[in-house]
Amino acid sequence: MRLHDLGTVGLVGAGKMGLAMVRGWLAAGLEPASLVLVDPFAGAEAQALAQDHGVALEKELPAGFSGTLVLAVKPQVVAEVMEGLRGRFDSRSLVISVVAGTGVAALSAGLGTDNVVRTIPNTPAQVGKGVTGVFVGPGAAAGAREVAEALLTPSGKVVWLNEESGIDAVTALSGSGPAYVFHLVEAMAAAGEAVGLAPDMAMVLARQTVIGAAALMEEDPASAAQLRTNVTSPNGTTAAALDVLMGAEGLEPLMQRAIRAAHARCIALGREEG
Repeated sequence: MRLHDLGTVGLVGAGKMGLAMVRGWLAAGLEPASLVLVDPFAGAEAQALAQDHGVALEKELPAGFSGTLVLAVKPQVVAEVMEGLRGRFDSRSLVISVVAGTGVAALSAGLGTDNVVRTIPNTPAQVGKGVTGVFVGPGAAAGAREVAEALLTPSGKVVWLNEESGIDAVTALSGSGPAYVFHLVEAMAAAGEAVGLAPDMAMVLARQTVIGAAALMEEDPASAAQLRTNVTSPNGTTAAALDVLMGAEGLEPLMQRAIRAAHARCIALGREEG
């Protein structure tokens, strides 16, 4: 399905993630006249985007809205936002949620519709390099997957989940994952300082190393293990470092503990919501 075949698309919540999605849609061919941004507290960035592209910017969803509704608000305000949306859109409209921590049952109850798709993107979606886990609710209408794929693909890769519980694992791995990589850069830079580099130089080297490695991984279809091997000479400097990182107390068990902690917190938050 192509974006210009979708009809009207409404985005509720013109924050960083929402606006990143909008830019992707426009670049991929969605007609500005088909788009409605809804945010009672729209900032300067949202106002400028709407003005530059001729996109409607409203304080509330127009009554009787019919189309696809993308919900991109902060978890702290989602209950209030859903209450304001309930009854203002056609019951046949598909709702795609990018709200963290709010399950399909809560979305359906809050919005008054079972036609719901739940997603968990990550922040690289802001530059079209994200990955989004998607669960199509059991009450979603036929064609919901195709509509969701058309709207989410401009932000990066899409991964489909058969069970909603998979959202917790996706959140722990890729949803929170960019923060792990950013902290890796911090740790690499600090280690560089410890062996004598100036702080600014250490950060440039660490940051660009991660950027370059990610770009190489994107271009080269080889596995991560093979790419690692390609860099590693026997008994060389990389091998010396990997002996530490791949040891019994190295990176893999540490990352497993970290992601298990994030996963457990996702589950706990879902129970608190319920």
